Amino acid sequence: MTWSIIARDPVDGAIGIAVATRFFAVGARVPHILSGIGAVATQALVNPFYGTRGLQLLREGVPAPDVVRLLTEADPGQAHRQVHVLDSGGRMAAHTGDACIDWCGHRTEDTFSVAGNMLAGPQVIDETAAAFKANATLPFVRRLIAALKAGEAAGGDKRGKQSAALLIHGRETYSDLDLRVDDHPDPLVELERLETVSRVHWVHFRQFLPTESNPAGTTDRMTIEAGIAAGQAADPA
Repeated sequence: MTWSIIARDPVDGAIGIAVATRFFAVGARVPHILSGIGAVATQALVNPFYGTRGLQLLREGVPAPDVVRLLTEADPGQAHRQVHVLDSGGRMAAHTGDACIDWCGHRTEDTFSVAGNMLAGPQVIDETAAAFKANATLPFVRRLIAALKAGEAAGGDKRGKQSAALLIHGRETYSDLDLRVDDHPDPLVELERLETVSRVHWVHFRQFLPTESNPAGTTDRMTIEAGIAAGQAADPA
């Protein structure tokens, strides 16, 4: 009932997941990321434990193919599940269960993976992958959205549209960006709008938050406001 893409930003190493579906609040269950460690997208007849247990295995240094194997071997319902995983070494692995609803399948490449089920056809995966490759000059966040939009234009979820999400983790243990469209007639359009709004203020503000290397962050409000203004001038939304 979903298709998603997992990728790592070649510029700064950030990890991202973008996902869309004809189901409510997809961002609450599918995407899971640990900064600097890896990512899991759990979908189809979703097993939420694939996300939590998968991230724990990745934290322990288990390679992506073994994470997929361990998750599915322990799950009596694995035939109904779909999952894809990125580990800290950049390895990708995926599983599409035999009982997932057509069209279903996955595609893993050197720098990203795409997986989906209940799709209009294999072209959804193919066009998502092609658009991600073709838009390498776009900023990472917009590249992920462009990939999903191409998949939607190729048919997307064969039942229609309802929700979408975008999750990005960079250097810190908290997310750089976490956008969710839980229920909307055109969720990818709304996701794209929210990403644009995030560049008005949020992306310029987040540099002043506490970090591992600077636990206090920046607290001087004049410095913060000046930095936001400079960021907006250099990179208008």
